[in-house]
Amino acid sequence: MKTFLRTLLLFITCLGFTIEGFTVEQRALRPGVNHFGSNRNPTDLRMDAGVTDAAMNAWASYNVALEQDPLLTKSVTAGVILGAADLAGQVLENNLKDEDKDIDIARFVRFAFFGFILQAPWNHFYYQLLDGALPPTQDPLTATTGIKVAIDQFIQAPIFTVLIFYFLGLLEGKSTDDVKNQLDRDYKDTMVANWKLWVPATIVNIAFCPPMLRVLFLNCVFFFWSIFLSIKLNDDGEEV
Repeated sequence: MKTFLRTLLLFITCLGFTIEGFTVEQRALRPGVNHFGSNRNPTDLRMDAGVTDAAMNAWASYNVALEQDPLLTKSVTAGVILGAADLAGQVLENNLKDEDKDIDIARFVRFAFFGFILQAPWNHFYYQLLDGALPPTQDPLTATTGIKVAIDQFIQAPIFTVLIFYFLGLLEGKSTDDVKNQLDRDYKDTMVANWKLWVPATIVNIAFCPPMLRVLFLNCVFFFWSIFLSIKLNDDGEEV
C-alpha cells in the first residue's frame, strides 16, 4: 500500500505539472522564438541523468503497485493519461480554430474521471473475461489472437463507444436526447476512425503485450484516441 501511495503521489505531481505545462504552452510559445537551444552545460546533463533515474524508479514503483493493487493502479494511470489527452485536445482545438481560450478545467476533470471510473475498470475486467474464455497462446499470431481481436473491435468497441458518448455527455449536463442526437450525427464516423487506429493497436496489444500491461498499453494509445474524442464530443456539429 505504501508503494502505491508513493506512485499515486508521483502521478498527482505529474498531473499538476501537466496542467501547468499546457497552460504555459498556450501563453508562452510565440513564432520566431527558439525554444530548443543547442548549448548544453554540465548542469543540464546532470538534470537529464536525474530525470532518467526518476523515470526508472517510477517505472519500478509502478510495476510493484500494478501487482499489489492492479485495478486502482490502472485507474489512476488512466485518469492521468486521459486528463492529459483532453488538455492536449484543448490546445490543438484552440490552434485549429485560431482561438485563445483558457483551459476548460471542468472538461479536463470529466475526461480524467472517465479514465479513472469507467475506462480502466471496464478494460481491466474485460481483458480478464476475454483471457479466461480464450487463454493467451504461446505464439503471438494465431487464430485465437484473430478471434480475440474480432471480438474486441466488432463487439466490445461499438458497445463501449456508445457508453463513452453517454457517460461524458451526461456528465457534461446534456440530456439523453442530446446524446442520442450526437450519436446519430457522429457515431458512424467515430467507429470508422476507431477501427483505423484500434484494429492494428489491438493486434499488437493482444499478441505481444503481457496481460498485466495490456491496460497500460491501451491507455497510451487511448491518449491519442482521447484527443480525437475530446474534440469530437465537444464540437458544435462542425467537421473535425
